[in-house]
Amino acid sequence: MTPPPAIETHPDDGTGAARPVLVWRFPTPLRCVSSGVLGGGLGACAWVLNAEVHERYHLDPAPHLARTAAALGLRGPGTGLLTAAAVRAFTTGEDGGATCVATVGLTVPTWAAAPDGAAPTRPGTINLVCRVPAPLDDAALVNAVVTVTEAKAQALGEAGVPGTGTASDAVVVLADPGGGEPYGGPRSRWGARLARAVHAAVLAGAGASAKPLSGNDVA
Repeated sequence: MTPPPAIETHPDDGTGAARPVLVWRFPTPLRCVSSGVLGGGLGACAWVLNAEVHERYHLDPAPHLARTAAALGLRGPGTGLLTAAAVRAFTTGEDGGATCVATVGLTVPTWAAAPDGAAPTRPGTINLVCRVPAPLDDAALVNAVVTVTEAKAQALGEAGVPGTGTASDAVVVLADPGGGEPYGGPRSRWGARLARAVHAAVLAGAGASAKPLSGNDVA
């Protein structure tokens, strides 16, 4: 099982205040697919960070995350996420070696197929950092993102959340170096385990999201 993230501090949340950040450091870079604004796409990943920011965040995310990574001493390829959810309240799920760490903010849930303008893009955000201890082919990594999203939507539905997520959700799936596993769907060996891990983490986080934003940030 992947160790839980370190809880560190980053120097600027968009208001000049310091806030917590979840940090994963990997001795050997892992294969990764990420929708993060910094280091997104398919590639190697030596670190991941999930930084808490103010609800009224207004900085340019990619340069801000790059500065944050440098301040934390992170080197090499990696990916960064932002959220106004309280990252110290992260929830976890595990199944058969597949793991998920979730930070769940549900200030403005939305339906994926809602009409334009139905919900604003605000940094409440469900961020999911997932790990599969197996080498996944590129297609399997992409398929795993679909599986993660389906499991997240299932958990939100069971929690009674009126939406499939928020407008700014992000996902990271990490796998062992190399390739080999061709499938990441929900009935594949690793996809099924990943789905159950994500479901557990998001369901726990949705239950704890009565106060989804940190401190006194609620407008």
